[in-house]
Amino acid sequence: MHRYFGRKTLIYLLTFIVAVTLNWLIPRFMPGDPVLRMLTRTSVSNPEAIAPMREYYERVFGLDVPLWQQYVNYWVQLLKGNMGVSVWLFPTPVTEVITRAVPYTLALLIPAILLSWIAGNKVGALAARRKWLDNTVLPVGYVLTATPYMWLGILLAWSLGIVGGIFPVAGGYSFELRPEWSLAFVGNLFSHWFLPFLSLFLVAFGGWAIGMRNLIIYELEADYANYLETLGAPRSLIRRYAFRNALLPQLTGLALQLGVLVAGALVTEIVFAYPGLGYLILSAIQNQDFFLLQGTFLFVVIGVLLANFVIDVIYVIVDPRVRVGMQGAS
Repeated sequence: MHRYFGRKTLIYLLTFIVAVTLNWLIPRFMPGDPVLRMLTRTSVSNPEAIAPMREYYERVFGLDVPLWQQYVNYWVQLLKGNMGVSVWLFPTPVTEVITRAVPYTLALLIPAILLSWIAGNKVGALAARRKWLDNTVLPVGYVLTATPYMWLGILLAWSLGIVGGIFPVAGGYSFELRPEWSLAFVGNLFSHWFLPFLSLFLVAFGGWAIGMRNLIIYELEADYANYLETLGAPRSLIRRYAFRNALLPQLTGLALQLGVLVAGALVTEIVFAYPGLGYLILSAIQNQDFFLLQGTFLFVVIGVLLANFVIDVIYVIVDPRVRVGMQGAS
């Protein structure tokens, strides 16, 4: 078992190094000059003042050294927990900007992923043995899972927000309110949160429901199910075994789809101007903020890697065959 987790840790570590390297490279391929853009925003009218200001900002941002040295400095500062200073919100540190946005993204992602996975598996299992439900779940599930996150978000914002006037369509909370632990503010937060959550939930729900429905049908036609039925085992017992066996591929699918779900959440935040990491990435691109873009991407990569590692651990716990194989290998 120690050898298995050691191998897994090494794979995740190598993936992290490659991801950090790409994360450092990609913003530097972006067109434009972030320092020049910042000087333009400050409306410097004296041409003689541009040169010393440019020299100062390049020194602050670490852009006055060769690329290889920027890369080494990036790793050194990263290991210290320093992701640099935001160009867009200068002189606010990148970590502080990201810390403000992370709770909004996690509040969308965690409920959407968990609830869609649980509800999708339950409904898919029911659809596999109820014809009327199967005739409903299958076409609806195919439509939902094929729907782009952005398009569904726009549709929900138009129907329930603009036309229906039930939910707000932009922001994390109303501008006239101040963040505080009160019933009015929490209710306002919920109303702004619901539409982005619903768009993420519906797309993911369709995929999990179809997957579980197909897996249950396969399991019920397997040899062990036919054998148990021949022995006179109750149908409920056979279905329970089929559901447990079908959950394992769905758990693996959760690990594989995690990156897609995170990307969907980031796009959904842009549609609803929701103040999470997705909206932060858009603002960083628009303002050519290298450091904020790097920091946001890095946080997303680390989050996905940690979530996949947790799913790997859970898979070992819930599947006894993996544990037996690991013990035999050791």
